[in-house]
Amino acid sequence: MNKNIQETPLDVEGLNWSLRQFSSPDKTIRLATTFSGIGAIEYAFKRLNLKHEIVFAGDINDNCRASYFANYKLLQESWHSDIHMLDAKPYRNKVDLLVGGAPCQAFSIVGNRKGFDDTRGTLFREFARIIKECSPKVFLFENVQGLYNHDNGQTWEVITNTFRDYCGYHIYFRRLNSKNYGIPQHRERLYCVGFRKQTDFLFPAPIDCPYIMYDFMEDYRGGNYYVKEYDCKVLTPHIERKKELAKGTIKPLYNEFVFKCSDVEDKHYLSQSVYDYVLAGGSKSFKTSTKTDLEIARPLLQSMHKMHRAGVDNYVSYNKNKGINGLRRLTPRECLRLMGFTDDFNEVVSNTSLYMQAGNSIVVDVLIAMLKQIDITKYGVDE
Repeated sequence: MNKNIQETPLDVEGLNWSLRQFSSPDKTIRLATTFSGIGAIEYAFKRLNLKHEIVFAGDINDNCRASYFANYKLLQESWHSDIHMLDAKPYRNKVDLLVGGAPCQAFSIVGNRKGFDDTRGTLFREFARIIKECSPKVFLFENVQGLYNHDNGQTWEVITNTFRDYCGYHIYFRRLNSKNYGIPQHRERLYCVGFRKQTDFLFPAPIDCPYIMYDFMEDYRGGNYYVKEYDCKVLTPHIERKKELAKGTIKPLYNEFVFKCSDVEDKHYLSQSVYDYVLAGGSKSFKTSTKTDLEIARPLLQSMHKMHRAGVDNYVSYNKNKGINGLRRLTPRECLRLMGFTDDFNEVVSNTSLYMQAGNSIVVDVLIAMLKQIDITKYGVDE
């Protein structure tokens, strides 16, 4: 990371986010998103069972639109496919939380202004414009962690100056890794939160991950989390509660997963030639994936539908035929699980699109940690 960039500290002395309770759970959060993808923040609200209303959302990808409307309630006229065409002024003071992850192309630094004027021609400029126009109480910006070092730190300087000076927000930022927030995936991203009013904020402190990648697999049988009589896997530390969840007599909490076990389709199995390729050592200049069944998954990328990407794909073993071990890649459902989407997420597009959508998403569990750390209900409204 650029040495000149000072991240906001972690809240290592306060009450851990996983133990926090919302102060005003009966209030409704007016939520808006841009570059919405498959609705990671919307799904975080769903898992937390928080009252919320989606004010507007949008994405340029038609498949994302299909997935979004298959999973969330939103008026068709409140969806935008081109952020350049979104006029957010009618929503001014009608949004409590705005979330987006604008792709940040290289900025052209002209006249050393290093602010909003230097972002022309970029999608980030549009995100900043939306903040300025609708004036949310809180905004959350997510992006790749390498943004810190881009152009020797000048790009991040432009972004922070824009948030502070042009948008008028008090901002805090830090890199967070999903493996430290309950999901066994090594995925480090930059999170920036902005408050319209001055507030003290520290980022949520890490927790020990209670799961490994294999806990999220579709064809997994046995182990501490498997309830044989109900043929399902429940990821929760409480055995008795696990059984009740499996029977359906109680509902899961925000940090509990209920997975039905099923057979994996043949198209996810690797042929012998691909198997040999994946496990090959490669050359000095090109190394293929030699490790499988990892405890912490490699980052899920938007190109995961390509079967072999050295050092990127996550391969797991299986026992398709008795006594014969094999190898396969993750299914789209497993990728969604490793992004924090449980099995009630409706899959309505092709596998190729699902892989890309999962790889492009924000990890839901990190957003849950952020919402609890912020105590987002403080910014809600009475019905």
